[in-house]
Amino acid sequence: MNQELTTEEQAALKNIAAKLSTFERQRGNLIPVLQMIQEEIAYLPPETLKMVAEHLGIFECEVYGVATFYNQFRFRPPGKHPIKVCLGTACHVRAGDIILENFERKLEISEGETTPDREFSIERVACVGCCAMAPVAIIGETVHGQMAPSKVEGLLMRIEIEKEMEEREKQKNESGR
Repeated sequence: MNQELTTEEQAALKNIAAKLSTFERQRGNLIPVLQMIQEEIAYLPPETLKMVAEHLGIFECEVYGVATFYNQFRFRPPGKHPIKVCLGTACHVRAGDIILENFERKLEISEGETTPDREFSIERVACVGCCAMAPVAIIGETVHGQMAPSKVEGLLMRIEIEKEMEEREKQKNESGR
């Protein structure tokens, strides 16, 4: 899935190129460099893998191999509203997988993907440590316990309504009312 870089991401690439020069050109810096990039841009676009390979003097496939080995690295941009659905034991036995399927169906994306407008991304997680509240979904920083498949649409609708309200407020402020 090739996604176009946003204007902000293109600017971040220039910043990353400047920061790369602070790292010595040795293979041992690969993981710290990848971490720096992800901290800067929130994921690892293909362009950055090539930049890293050139800077460290290694093959691009080596960079990709290391980045795919560690699950801390993402290759797709996270959504503005990242959704994490817990599928740990307590959540799994209380239909966490059905909740995940509902998010996927409503957003028309699969786990690990981001909506084309970059508003939402879905990720399955092993455990969030809220077993007493199972099943659990986290949207942004907010934990939603005792989730039910029927709650999925309401949560997504609430986010859309909040977005519309913010846009109206912004337009109101810009018009000087």
